[in-house]
Amino acid sequence: MKRRNTIALLACLATVPAYAGEAALKLADDPNAVLVRARCSICHSVDYIQMNSRFIKREGWEAEVRKMVKVMGAPVAEDEFKPIVDYLTRYYGIDQ
Repeated sequence: MKRRNTIALLACLATVPAYAGEAALKLADDPNAVLVRARCSICHSVDYIQMNSRFIKREGWEAEVRKMVKVMGAPVAEDEFKPIVDYLTRYYGIDQ
């Protein structure tokens, strides 16, 4: 009986979602932050932006966003490309 209860408890715990603190991550405050979060966080958390920011210039952000759209299938409309790159460069580029 004790073993069955332990197995049941472990099964219940396995269904609890993992929490890695994503809610605490916040993008720089700007009107385009909403657009960036909406398009980029579909596939990954915004901490990827912050982790890579110390390495990327504007050209790098352009290439990264283009890759996310063309290779990974990110749903970014043509008219959203520049505002996203502008935002990433302004707040997370090495030339900020």
